[in-house]
Amino acid sequence: MTGWDISPSGVSSVTSLVKMAMDDVAKDVKSYGENVQSAASSAGTLAEASCGSGATGPIGAALAIFVQETAQDVLFLGARAAKSVNGAHEATTFYTIGDLHMATIAQLRSLAAPVVDLPGVGGGEQDGHK
Repeated sequence: MTGWDISPSGVSSVTSLVKMAMDDVAKDVKSYGENVQSAASSAGTLAEASCGSGATGPIGAALAIFVQETAQDVLFLGARAAKSVNGAHEATTFYTIGDLHMATIAQLRSLAAPVVDLPGVGGGEQDGHK
């Protein structure tokens, strides 16, 4: 199998480590969201709540804008890692059965940047699937 030198067990080992790291990142992102909400509510306000909505001060408003502006990037990290791991598994599977053409296609597909739509913004679907 010229041009390819893959250790399927090595790929499995590395992708398992990446999956564990992805789980840690997911926990950190969840914690990030909770901590930002706590910080926004603890930052104080300039006026009392009105019309049934909570009062938000300038710090809380700035945090909300920051989260909104960085959400796409944060979600992209997870989608990129998942696409890379899945692509490595798929390419390795084709490699082990001797289908180098399909292994190449799987590898090339995994290199393309994932499309991440935020819920309520671009349809709410991840990785471009609708």
